[in-house]
Amino acid sequence: MVRILITGISGFTGYHLAKRFLQEKEVEVTGIDITEFDYPDIKDRIDFQKGDIRDAELVKKTCEGADIIIHSAAALPLYSKKDIYSINVDGTRNVLEAAMNAGIKHLIFISTTAVYGNPKTMKVMENAPLEAMNAYGKSKIMAEQLCDEYRKKGLVVTILRPKTFAGPYRLGVFTVLCDWVYSKKNVPLIGSGKNHYQLLHVYDLAEAIWQVSQAPKEKVNDVFNIGSTEFKTMKEDLQALLDHAGFGKKVIPIPKWLVVPPLKVMDKLHLSPLYEWVYETADQDHYVSVEKLEKVIGFKPKYSSAQVWIDTYDWYAQNVQNIKKSGIDHRSGWKQGLLGAVKMFF
Repeated sequence: MVRILITGISGFTGYHLAKRFLQEKEVEVTGIDITEFDYPDIKDRIDFQKGDIRDAELVKKTCEGADIIIHSAAALPLYSKKDIYSINVDGTRNVLEAAMNAGIKHLIFISTTAVYGNPKTMKVMENAPLEAMNAYGKSKIMAEQLCDEYRKKGLVVTILRPKTFAGPYRLGVFTVLCDWVYSKKNVPLIGSGKNHYQLLHVYDLAEAIWQVSQAPKEKVNDVFNIGSTEFKTMKEDLQALLDHAGFGKKVIPIPKWLVVPPLKVMDKLHLSPLYEWVYETADQDHYVSVEKLEKVIGFKPKYSSAQVWIDTYDWYAQNVQNIKKSGIDHRSGWKQGLLGAVKMFF
């Protein structure tokens, strides 16, 4: 029996990881999170510990007896800078130290392609410069540096850098788009929409992590990008979503010079959930190379970026009456602020 510990198990990512690992017969899943694990379909199958990864002693106790750790706990971009750095850096240090002391066989750290910032050259390879734009991306770079330190001490650490990923249960900033589509509105798009923007389905992420956990450790003691291999232009993929919704609505490109200045003001005044990474990169090509992961373990994503939009929206539409628009994590529906008023014009 293999015992898997998932940090941040109550979040969007943690749930899908737990569900995927529980498909295997010889696997036990335990998890730690600051919020309750309340998914009714698998709640009774999880050994859950409520707690904060910034509590070093608690993390140490939770790691005892685990074989593999998947470190997915993280503070997201709308958190305060203090919490972003304390959770993503100090918390990661606690997990790495506990893993080292407990003799953990393998730690898989979920980073982000936000560490690359807004690169001008595509496809982005794993050895590209790390030039994050915000505190979230910078904190992930620091966490990766900690992973490198513990790898040198003998801990096997896989660093995965996923593109923005979504699917069932994903809310957060995706709430804004899903609400506009559900409300039968046209969807404004920053820039021409001719840029190529890669997404990732959470099902593909979970499957990749399972396969990484089963691979020979010497092959995956490294860093890997992961994202969809099938994506068109931003306009085409979003229009596929609108066509799927069936309301006859269109994507409406808006010049960046016109829309970004007011979005910056709303961001500074906390009147919009769209943070800098979203509005500054929405009109740019942004996709990474995933050839390394395929070459090393043979993993190939199944879902296109258009399907990511569609599956995320379908779950939203089926559960919209139960979604509470409050919070700053991926399981919460973010409040739209002034964007809710702008919606009436589309």
